[in-house]
Amino acid sequence: MRIPAHSVCTAIRDDIVAGVYERGSRLTEEVLARRYGVSRVPVREALRTLEAEGFVVTRRHAGACVAEPTEQEAADLLEMRTLLEPLGAARAAQRRTEAHLKVLRGLVRLGQERARRGSNEDLRSLGGWFHETLAQASGSPSLTSVLTQLRHKIAWMYTVEAPAGPVEYWTEHGAIVDAVARGDAERARALTALHAERATGAHRLRLSSAAERVRTSQHVVNMSGPRH
Repeated sequence: MRIPAHSVCTAIRDDIVAGVYERGSRLTEEVLARRYGVSRVPVREALRTLEAEGFVVTRRHAGACVAEPTEQEAADLLEMRTLLEPLGAARAAQRRTEAHLKVLRGLVRLGQERARRGSNEDLRSLGGWFHETLAQASGSPSLTSVLTQLRHKIAWMYTVEAPAGPVEYWTEHGAIVDAVARGDAERARALTALHAERATGAHRLRLSSAAERVRTSQHVVNMSGPRH
């Protein structure tokens, strides 16, 4: 597997999010360089960036390791998203371009079509593209960057159940776009806040492999214990 040196950070982050590297596992520069077909220099730079983003920690005697976020840290991310996504939508209502609106409306049409057909896998991808485009429409690179990092971390820490009412879910997206198109910042903010709050209920914490093993072993012990 060979990738451009400047894409090493993205590749490692994607693999962490996908679970290729377990939480707490070591990230050796030599092994990573061999896997991605680059020298150790871009790998070292990527690990520094990922440490700043919270995906990697440096431990004494172990070096770079995949971070092991706590349940509280994971919960904080969802709360941050519910605060920042509405801000992004309000900014988008003030700063969006016609190109942004065209993409957002196209995604809503596709989302509504896939929702009626029950294509859940497509809906997850389309939902991600929708919120990424909405963040970009805010015209704030710093806000877009923070929201992008939040989405990556939330995808890493949580599994997301398909919405119970996917058609209604995409109708909410459409209402947000309508508010953005009209330049109604307060309505865009309010609709996005409500949408984010509802979506949070579909998130289920993704346990690390180690935690899952501990929980499973405890369950087995409880099940096999003495009964009275």
